Amino acid sequence: ISGTGDVIEPDSGVLAIGSGGPYAHAAALALVSQSSLDAEMICKTAMDIAASICIYTNENFTVEIL
Repeated sequence: ISGTGDVIEPDSGVLAIGSGGPYAHAAALALVSQSSLDAEMICKTAMDIAASICIYTNENFTVEIL
């Protein structure tokens, strides 16, 4: 979401937010391009990677599937 409230779709189909967002984003992009994991497993794995790198990213998270 932009500063004016517009919804912006990422070019790569992967989006990450928060203090560990860049780490999770990089991990998710690598997983999307190099694995056959489903979206839920890519999310969980990317968050685990981000949590191992960023001290502000908690290892306890909830994945909500829409």
